[in-house]
This record gives sequence, C-alpha cells and structure tokens, in this order.
Amino acid sequence: MTKTFLMLLAIASAALGFVACATNTNTNTNTNSNTNTARLESTPTPTPQTKYSQEQAREERARAKQNKETIGDTLDDAWIHAKIVAKLIGDSKTPERNINVDVVNNEVTLRGTVDTAEAKGEAERVAKETDGVKKVTNQLKVVAASKPSNANKASTTGKAKPVNE
Repeated sequence: MTKTFLMLLAIASAALGFVACATNTNTNTNTNSNTNTARLESTPTPTPQTKYSQEQAREERARAKQNKETIGDTLDDAWIHAKIVAKLIGDSKTPERNINVDVVNNEVTLRGTVDTAEAKGEAERVAKETDGVKKVTNQLKVVAASKPSNANKASTTGKAKPVNE
C-alpha cells in the first residue's frame, strides 16, 4: 500500500506540475498578446517627427523664392514644401527641377512642365501623400522632351539648310 500511495503521489505531483507549467505559459502568452493588442489599439504608430525650426523655415522660404515658388507664413507650410521637394528629388519618375511647389495654408500647387502624363500623376501622388497636405492643385503641363535637332530635318521639310561660310 505504501508503494501504491507513493506512486499515486508521484503521478499527482507530476500532473500538477505539468498543469501549473501549462497554465503559466498560457497566462503569459495571453497576457502578452492582450498587452500587444491593447497597445496597438490605444496607441497609433507614431510617424517620425523632426522638429522644424523658424530658422529652417526661413532658409526653405529663401530657397523657394530663388525658384519662384511661394511658401506661406507657417512652419507647416515650410515643412510641407521641404518634404515634397525632397520626395520629388528622390523619385526617379519626377523631374523636380522642372516642378515648382507652392504651399500656402497646407494647400499645394504644382506648376511647371513634365515630360509625361505619368510624371504629372506621380508628382501629384507624392504631394497628396505628404503628411499635413489638405489639398493639391496640379497645374503641371505635359510637354514632350525636345529632341536634338536632326541635320536631315531640313531636307524633309523642304526648307534649305543655311550654310555657314
């Protein structure tokens, strides 16, 4: 009887230990998953924010003025302008040097010329997806890239080609 009792005690202890481990694991897993879920629901993923100073805004306005662009008086307008110009420079589909970006009251106006309708659409997409932008007015004009002059062109148009003497 003692052997049976000890055997039952050993089995009960093992089973109790197994149940305790399984309970702790589940509790930890549930706690972790609940914590993660609660954190995701209550706190949106923050976007990296850089502090933008008045001095940086003045510098951005000076650069914009050199490019015949307009920036409103707020820090937001200057910051939006800087972000859009940087994105356009980094995007191989948009010729930033031909696109003027005006930002006033968080509203963006794109002016200038691009080579394709795709570049026009891409510039508008970049502007619309920039944080803080309320509205985008796309005034970009699609102008096919000028091709180098061809010496044979004069003969096909019927005009005589001037000769340098």
